[in-house]
Amino acid sequence: MDLEQLEHFLAVSESQNFTRAAAMLSLSQPAVSRSIQRLEEEFAQPLFERQSRKVTLTEAGEMFLPRARQVLALISEAKLEINDDGQSGRLRIGAIPTIAPYFLPGLLQAFSQQYPRANLWVQEDTTDTLLGRLKQGDIDVAILALPIPVKYLEVQELFSEELFVVLAHDHPLRVKKQLYVADVRALPFVLLAEAHCLSENILGFCSQRAFQPVSLEKTSQLATVLELVAINHGISLIPEMARRQDDSPQRIYRSMSGAKPVRTIAAVWNSYRFQSRLLKAFHASLREYSRAFTCTPTLHAPR
Repeated sequence: MDLEQLEHFLAVSESQNFTRAAAMLSLSQPAVSRSIQRLEEEFAQPLFERQSRKVTLTEAGEMFLPRARQVLALISEAKLEINDDGQSGRLRIGAIPTIAPYFLPGLLQAFSQQYPRANLWVQEDTTDTLLGRLKQGDIDVAILALPIPVKYLEVQELFSEELFVVLAHDHPLRVKKQLYVADVRALPFVLLAEAHCLSENILGFCSQRAFQPVSLEKTSQLATVLELVAINHGISLIPEMARRQDDSPQRIYRSMSGAKPVRTIAAVWNSYRFQSRLLKAFHASLREYSRAFTCTPTLHAPR
């Protein structure tokens, strides 16, 4: 058994397809099949159940999977420790979709200027998926919104931001500079699907004020939420970082009066994994950039 066989095994188990695994590994499909076959011969039993369109792990494969991950993680961490010069290496950064396009570009640009030899790899996904990636060691740090529903990860709060009510440009409430709960209580909302924590933030705010928003439509993209609002399908609550980049005349933003809806952004990582000097430098850069980000004036004045 060698490390390449373990890598091939993980690729097939994740993709559930030999052809896709081969593409991920930049190998031919027969080469991956032969590698898995030799591994199965060593165990004297099949690790995968072959089906017409996908392969699934057998009971033996399920037992072997965490061990294979553990071995590869230990080898990877050993390489990182030996080659840890504080300037080069790969950093794997995760972020949820309501943060990634608004916050990451400036952060990554600033870090790359300071550490040009660093290789930055980004994964944008939902909170639950990124937490699983952190647990498995597939990413080094994730930028998420609180709350974080696990206890074994390190969490460092970075900043909080207001959620603004977004309306169509011709909405009757456009004449009001601030809105009250009574103004929006009966209005239809356009929300992200349940997998997105922004919806949890919005529903939590509404629940604290004793009302449940009527959600007529749900989508998986914040950009789609904004377009639906623009054509008067409803209103929504949008983070300040997204509001900054919205220069469309088809939408206007209003602040809520009184206790405002907010969300808190945090860095999350697995302290049980090796923390390279480059990763520690990224954490410092992340904190510094967050402070500058929150001090940056709004790009577009309220409309």
